Amino acid sequence: VVTRDDVEESLKAVFQFVKDKEQLLQDLHSQIEETKKKIAEKQRERDYWLEYKNVGSKIHAERISSLEKDIADVKYELERAEEYYREALKVVREENQKLFDRHMRLLSEEALKNAVRYLDKNCHREIEENEWLKEEVKIYRKEERDLKASVQLLEEENTSLVAKLIDIKLQHLRV
Repeated sequence: VVTRDDVEESLKAVFQFVKDKEQLLQDLHSQIEETKKKIAEKQRERDYWLEYKNVGSKIHAERISSLEKDIADVKYELERAEEYYREALKVVREENQKLFDRHMRLLSEEALKNAVRYLDKNCHREIEENEWLKEEVKIYRKEERDLKASVQLLEEENTSLVAKLIDIKLQHLRV
């Protein structure tokens, strides 16, 4: 038996979970911003070394290519992290929606049970009679359909018999 307090506690837990995930998302966004700053810093450093390379220094050519590779690796890792967190956020949102829907369904069921519990004996009897009447109506409708089908068959049979009778009378008149 699920009580209202249980459902409320469940909802509080779900909302706290959502808040925690949103905080995590904000933290991730700040990490992404820091990574972007690092990329910009590395880009400036790369530009400096490219200028140095263009002046004619071959000594630092390997350092420049290494830094370019590092920049490419950082960009790749950033893209992978963004995609991973985007998918994780999507999954968490879907899970939260499922939990929320489940809790709302439980709340509505609990509300229905509470409403039925507070009804008086006359209302209970009326509800039971209403259910019985619905069943009776279904039975009578089925019987009505069966009778209509029987009547239609009989009418078709009578029509064919009358047509045969008329044909026989016509033949007797010709004779």
